[in-house]
Amino acid sequence: MPRSPSSPAFWRSPLRGPWFTSVLGVVLLAGITVLFVTGLLSYAAYNPDLSPVNDQTPDKGLLGFYLFSWPTHPSWLYRLTQGVHVTLGIALIPVLLAKLWSVVPKLFALPPARSLAHALERLSLLLLVGGGLFEFTTGVLNVQLDYIFPGSFYPLHFYGAWVFFAAFLAHAVLKTPLALRNLRHLRDEQPSGEGELVSPNPAEPTVSRRGALGVVGGGSLLLLATTAGRSFDGPLRETAVLAPHGGPEPGGGPGGFQINKTAAYAGISPTETGEEAWRLVVTGRDGRSVRLDRPQLLQLALHSSALPIACVEGWSTSDQWWRGVRLRDLAALVGHDDPVDVLVESLQRHGAFRRAALRANQVADPRSLLALFVNGEDLTPDHGYPARVIVPAAPGVLNTKWVARMTFGDL
Repeated sequence: MPRSPSSPAFWRSPLRGPWFTSVLGVVLLAGITVLFVTGLLSYAAYNPDLSPVNDQTPDKGLLGFYLFSWPTHPSWLYRLTQGVHVTLGIALIPVLLAKLWSVVPKLFALPPARSLAHALERLSLLLLVGGGLFEFTTGVLNVQLDYIFPGSFYPLHFYGAWVFFAAFLAHAVLKTPLALRNLRHLRDEQPSGEGELVSPNPAEPTVSRRGALGVVGGGSLLLLATTAGRSFDGPLRETAVLAPHGGPEPGGGPGGFQINKTAAYAGISPTETGEEAWRLVVTGRDGRSVRLDRPQLLQLALHSSALPIACVEGWSTSDQWWRGVRLRDLAALVGHDDPVDVLVESLQRHGAFRRAALRANQVADPRSLLALFVNGEDLTPDHGYPARVIVPAAPGVLNTKWVARMTFGDL
């Protein structure tokens, strides 16, 4: 028996072959394309060109060619795109692992390059495997709130996505015609002809290729069923047993819906949010500034909006009823009759996104509020009391809680 992985006879599984690999490849071709597009949309939703406080990805250069002002309609846009991105990414993990297993002999094949085309294929395969493992691993860690990677998740995942997708695209161009030819033999249990993935000395099969695909598909469906529920409320959320924001809602009453950071975690004390201590500072044109306590805010025109919260980790809530002062009305208080950009700062002193910038189109939307109430009652401390921002279709981290200062103007 050969002991070197570079020998074709070393790999004896009878499952490996062109047809099995091609089926997995076609599934990944569609799925990863959707992941890449929704990932780019997620990055655009942060309005990274607006202000350095939003952009965690320095020197993106040409990689930011597609960026545009993130819209506020429909209000569930980010909930949909990011929910699809994260849930689909998790569901594709068994397919990705099976695909990597099916082609692992090619990573050890000798000689390293038989021609220029073969060298390009091997290079794309190396970048594809490394990039895929990196992207899926960092994505899962972020979803599970385990920030153990070196550096910020945003630039790591952003640059990794471009490297991975470039290799994926090159590999797809090289291999898609062959994969489609192999799929024409769907009725053949054994592949026609010899191939470099077919073992010359296969072991006895214990499961058919279709059975193996059933196991892979079942694993994907199991992951889908145990994670997708966190994008919903009620009983469905309790099915998301593998997600941090799955399970029962945190508490009851009007404020009993999902949160990411508690007031205690953010270091927000009741002393600094009490009516005697807390003031909202609003600054605008020519340095004009006003200081408002909560009773003064309550004397302004109050409006209501039904809006969800959706976060980059893929979880979301259904529409909650928010009531507060429109952002565009606060801009008008300091001389901006036409909506402009705004920089929002929180009482939170540490951590990412304690400061966030919003575009003029987000300020202009009549549903964008400095919320003081939710579902008919005062905000709870964990939901941002005494005041928080809520903007339609914006990522959750841009809906700043425990707001202390708002600076309107071109950013």
